[in-house]
Amino acid sequence: MRDGVDHFLAALEEERGFSTNTISAYRNDLTQFQKFLKLDERPNSWATLSEADLQSYTLYLHERGYATSTIARKTAAIRSYCGYLVEQQVLRSNPSQAIASPRVAKSAPKAMTVEEVALLFERPLEAQSAEGLRDLAMLRLLYGTGMRVSELVSLNVEDVILETGYVRCVGKQGRERHVPIDDEVVLILEDYAERSRPAIVRDGGECALFLNHRGQRLTRQGFWLILKGYAESAGVADITPHTLRHSFATHQLLEGRDLSHIQQVLGHVSISTTQVYEQLAEQMRDGRAETVREPVLAVDAGE
Repeated sequence: MRDGVDHFLAALEEERGFSTNTISAYRNDLTQFQKFLKLDERPNSWATLSEADLQSYTLYLHERGYATSTIARKTAAIRSYCGYLVEQQVLRSNPSQAIASPRVAKSAPKAMTVEEVALLFERPLEAQSAEGLRDLAMLRLLYGTGMRVSELVSLNVEDVILETGYVRCVGKQGRERHVPIDDEVVLILEDYAERSRPAIVRDGGECALFLNHRGQRLTRQGFWLILKGYAESAGVADITPHTLRHSFATHQLLEGRDLSHIQQVLGHVSISTTQVYEQLAEQMRDGRAETVREPVLAVDAGE
C-alpha cells in the first residue's frame, strides 16, 4: 500500500508541480489514513477500499477531536488519492465521491496598521550589524512586494534587478512574475548587497540572496523566527510572514491602487482571491480594523 502512495506523490510533484510543503502534507495525511486501515481487519490493498472505510475514518477523526479544517484537509487528500487510484485502474469507482467534506468557515485575512509596520521596521536598525541590515532588507522587500516568504527565501542574487527596480520571483506551481520595487527598497537592497551580504557569506559561489549566520540560504523557518523576535520587540502581536503580504495588499488599496494591479503583483490566479482585501481596506478607512490577531499558521499557507 505504501508503494501506491509513493507513486501518487511522485506524480503530484513531477506532473502537477506541487510544492515540497504540499507533498509533505499529503504524505502525512495519507500515511495516517494507511495506519488507520491497518487497525482491526481493514483492507490490506487499495483495490478493496470502500465507502464504509472512508466513513469510518471520518468518524475516527471526529471522535479524536480533530479540528474541522484539519478533517477537511485530510478528506481532500484522500479524495485526490482515490481519483488517482481510479485513473490507475486500481479502483473501479471512486469511493470518496459519496463522502462529504466538512465545511470550513473561511476567516478574513488580518493586516497590520501602517503604524505597526513602521514600528516593526525600526527594530532591525537598532542592531547596527550586518544581520540587522539583512533583516531590514528582507522585511522591507516582503512588505514592499507582497511576495510569499517561500518566494523571498528562494531568491538568488541575480533575481533582483536593482537597475530597473524589479524582482523576479517564482510562485506556486512554478509561475514566474516580475514585481516592481520602489526606490527606497532599492536603496536598502543596494546597501545590503554592498555591505551586509559580503560580511555574512562564507562561500563565494553561494547564489542565495538572503543568508543565515552560517552563510547559507536562509530558510522559511529561520525568517519566521527573525520576524517573531522583532514583532515581540515592537509590541506587534501574533504576526506571521503572511501578515505582511496581507498588509501590503490592504495598504495598496488604501493608497488607491487598482485591484487588478495588486492581483498581478501578488500572483493570484483569480481576482476573487484579491477581492477579500477590499473589505479589510474599507474597515481600515472606517477606523474599525482591529489590532492584528492572526493565528500562527504554517508558513506560506494559502494564496
